[in-house]
Amino acid sequence: MHKQLKVSDGHRMLPLTIRNYDRRDFAKLIALQGLCFPPPFPSELWWNEAQLAEHTARFPDGALCAEVEGVIVGSMTALRTSVQDGENHTWASVTDNGYIRNHEPHGETLYVVDICIAPEYRKLGIGKWLMQSMYETVVHLNCSRLLGGGRMPGYYEFAGTLTPHEYVHLVSIGQKYDPVLTFLLKCGRLPIGIATNYIVDEQSNHYAALMEWRNPFMKERMEWNTSV
Repeated sequence: MHKQLKVSDGHRMLPLTIRNYDRRDFAKLIALQGLCFPPPFPSELWWNEAQLAEHTARFPDGALCAEVEGVIVGSMTALRTSVQDGENHTWASVTDNGYIRNHEPHGETLYVVDICIAPEYRKLGIGKWLMQSMYETVVHLNCSRLLGGGRMPGYYEFAGTLTPHEYVHLVSIGQKYDPVLTFLLKCGRLPIGIATNYIVDEQSNHYAALMEWRNPFMKERMEWNTSV
């Protein structure tokens, strides 16, 4: 993938390139993780070169970065899997701790491993464009959907009064705001379940909302294939 567009925060208009990342970008991608996940987030959990090498070798279509005027300001990574609905999983188990050595070349689900945007570029809609680009990858590869676990950082305020399902429902109908789930909803992803002990994340009480985007062309293709 390699596409160019313009993005704006209402004050500035900047050129944006979304493309597949490769080995030449590794140092910049690791530096980006440091900007997005500063201390007290442990630096050993940032991407390392071995993980990034696996991403580009095993599934380059799922390794995307966003570049503004030569600076990498965002990235998004995915793998293909056959994970089923109702199958409780953790981020570590489904992504092989971020190494994606369990990538399934013919998996029907494109699963989000990570998405991050540099703080000073977060008002430009770059995250939404990366998500849109991954939707395009779903369609291009004839996968059935994009899936991933969404953090619920606002949940800690309501954990004593609401179940995770109740909290996600209230966010999904606009009665509560969550910085991650609301963003994913605005990108077109819908909640289909809750994963327990998904990742060590006290703000989310270690839960994640499983957020899905269905390939809108898949049913039409399946019906066409059946009629042949």
